[in-house]
Amino acid sequence: MPGLTLPGVEMRTSFVEAMREFQAEGRGQEHDRSTVGDEIRDNRWATPEGFSEFVADLRAKAVVEPPPGRVRGTTWWWCEGTTYLGRIALRHELTESLRKKGGHVGYDVRPTARRQGHATAMLAAVLPKARELGIDRALITCDEDNIGSRRVIEANGGVLEFAGDGIRRYWLAT
Repeated sequence: MPGLTLPGVEMRTSFVEAMREFQAEGRGQEHDRSTVGDEIRDNRWATPEGFSEFVADLRAKAVVEPPPGRVRGTTWWWCEGTTYLGRIALRHELTESLRKKGGHVGYDVRPTARRQGHATAMLAAVLPKARELGIDRALITCDEDNIGSRRVIEANGGVLEFAGDGIRRYWLAT
């Protein structure tokens, strides 16, 4: 049964396969400003040494003081054993920019694992972790045309606050 786990080097093979799947669907191009897009362009994960550094950096983002304008965040991977199925990140606080787009939570499911309930389960699993950090209500946004994310958010009790300018903003009780 899949579950949240902190990033670890033991998932390297499966993670690399997932990144190749994302690349095959066009992710990682210059216009892709998503976390997955940034990770593909970073490409440290492609070598064993780079992957170890990549994992250490992901884990450090939860505790290391971020640069100005950034916030702390914890990333979990959604895995079944050592099979990487997706990722979910919880930002510990919001900037003005994140209040408009981004919110507290961002997630991705690898292409071959989509439409199997993983995103819905990941979001449900991370909401109690938000509460542990003192976040009573989590903000999550999605593009207006992203029907899958809308369904994931609404299945987890998301209450629509705003829809317009290509974005939908929801609040979820933690």
